[in-house]
Amino acid sequence: MLLAVVSLLAVWRLVDLSPQVEEGFFFADDDPQLEESRAVSARYGSSPQILLRVADLAGDVEVYERNVEELTAALFAVEGISGGYSIATENAVRSPMFSRILLTPDSAATNVVLLTDSTDPEALVPRVEAVVAEFADRDLGVVMSGVPVIVELIRRNLFRDLVVFSLAAVLVFALLVGLVYRDVAIVVGTLATCFVSVSITLMLIQAGGVAIGLLTANLVTISFVLTLSHVVFITSNWSRAMRDGAGDRALALARGLKDTFEGSFWSMATTLLGFLSLLVASAKPLRELGVAGAVGTVTALVVAYAVYPAFLARWAKTPPSGAQPASGTPVGHARVRGPAVVGAVGLFVLVLGAGIFRLDTDPGLLTYFAEGGALRDGLERIDRDGGSSTLDIIVKDADGARLDSPEVFQKLEAFQDALEADPVVGMVLSPAVLIDHARTLPLARFMSIEVLLDIASSPRLGGVGLSYVTEARDEGHYFLRMHESIEDPSREATMERLRGYAVASDLEALSVSGLYDLQAQLGRLIASSLRVGIGGLLFLFLGVGLVVSRSATLTVRMWVCLASIPMVVLGTFGWFGIAVDIITSPAANVALAMGVDSMIHLVVRVRRLRAAGQERSADPRADDLIWTEALSQIRRPVLGASAIICAGFGIFVMSTFPPTARFGLAVMLGTVTAATMALVVLPSLAGIGFNRSVGALPASD
Repeated sequence: MLLAVVSLLAVWRLVDLSPQVEEGFFFADDDPQLEESRAVSARYGSSPQILLRVADLAGDVEVYERNVEELTAALFAVEGISGGYSIATENAVRSPMFSRILLTPDSAATNVVLLTDSTDPEALVPRVEAVVAEFADRDLGVVMSGVPVIVELIRRNLFRDLVVFSLAAVLVFALLVGLVYRDVAIVVGTLATCFVSVSITLMLIQAGGVAIGLLTANLVTISFVLTLSHVVFITSNWSRAMRDGAGDRALALARGLKDTFEGSFWSMATTLLGFLSLLVASAKPLRELGVAGAVGTVTALVVAYAVYPAFLARWAKTPPSGAQPASGTPVGHARVRGPAVVGAVGLFVLVLGAGIFRLDTDPGLLTYFAEGGALRDGLERIDRDGGSSTLDIIVKDADGARLDSPEVFQKLEAFQDALEADPVVGMVLSPAVLIDHARTLPLARFMSIEVLLDIASSPRLGGVGLSYVTEARDEGHYFLRMHESIEDPSREATMERLRGYAVASDLEALSVSGLYDLQAQLGRLIASSLRVGIGGLLFLFLGVGLVVSRSATLTVRMWVCLASIPMVVLGTFGWFGIAVDIITSPAANVALAMGVDSMIHLVVRVRRLRAAGQERSADPRADDLIWTEALSQIRRPVLGASAIICAGFGIFVMSTFPPTARFGLAVMLGTVTAATMALVVLPSLAGIGFNRSVGALPASD
């Protein structure tokens, strides 16, 4: 117990538990997905923006304009803000450019756009919020959006859930372990072992340079569960050895550890391979989870066998002895045959599994925030006004002509009109809008497009033209804000449609990048990680299953049961339209780990019972009896562990942060499915019937 306290103190002093969320929207700075975005930012001088929608709640235009002017000045003075625009700095009514940027469909609301430098959103956003709070009594309704704001809000939700729900889950784990075992020593030993495992895992990944991030924010609970699984099976086998009269406590413990270790080792191996498969992913959070999960998997096994046995050997109560029926004892009377069970469950799995074809792995930004909440409502208002997700399109003339020629400019205008007519596109800024803005200057109507672009790129207009055309006038930049609240078949289809507008305007789209594109790429990576991670684990399990079962037929049956787990989880999400975001996606892997654990321990137990009962091999019912006895020994730890995991992760369903709630729901679905496959379907596939009277089965632990 002292080791657990010391390890927790070490985590408190040495480990930074604040989740790190990248501004590249879940991609690291060195990820290839950011190359286009970085190139556009470098070439056109763009920077992350914070957008504030400021509504007039009093209905006094003069007071409102004065308040916006003072708010703008205060915001521009914030460290980390490099500039910006508002109705106090620009004539939005006269300028076609600034009318698009600053005005909203609601005449009582305007925008304030803040340009940011490289300041971390964790430091910058609170400064902006503090300024907004100072104007809380000015009858202004202010909501914020923009990449830095969204990144910071996601980080806050993750940190809150990491602290609140992880602690709540641990408390639930403790209460249920107490109800299941009714032994203080086992409860304390279980918690101490899990705490040590979690602490060592956190310190190891910190030392390895892996920070707490989008997915590793749930590492505390995942590591706790991985360790708890080993502990539950060790306790079960130790308890059976004590009841079977193995001799003294030391001998019973040795036998219990021996009976458990093979199953634990192969369960660890399959889970480890599953996490390692995430290392091929391009998204940084998935790679981080792969590293952290691999460390946690190995640590869970080592700590469970190094720490927990001491509690069983010294303080755990001796379980009451009870007569165990001989293996050859008749199993009972009425039985439900395997085909009926397999058919019913198989049909259910296939129906649910069909929902995978409807699975949404490309959810919008708004799905990261709870519907009906003030935060979601504010973001939706900004999204409806002019879009909330940015997209950059770089074009050139299909024939290679300069953009400042009258013929090419007409093409640019045609592309602008096509983009603005698309319902998914919100605000559009482009060279065409830039020229319209430059034409507001005195005598501008007598100037050529070439001269107007020169003026717009000069200090006279703040060099704004350089954000939309290159100095060589051979490429143009279209900056879009996309509507997240408008449903479209897919982001990929939308961007392909936008490229089509360029082609129809006789332009060539050189690149498409930005937050909207990054989300599309993230959706592809989530779908790919599900295929690679789950598919890889299922493939690798064929080898592990063959080693464990030493039977090709039984390995295939185990594989079928294991494959049903992600089918149920992902299919259910597909049928009910529940988004699978990057935070939710690893839940199927966690559930698979639990399913592997239960099945491996069951099959190992069957194999050992067969080896111990070779003399009864002539009995035609011998194999049925062995499976029944193995089930009687494995049922309680599987059900106990499943109940504990479901209750613990059920806490996450109560989170107001939708990705965390979806993660908890997915793990619960997977855990229930895994237990069903291990205790019902796999034995049925093996040809065993089930006794309708539980009392007629051999006594469980």
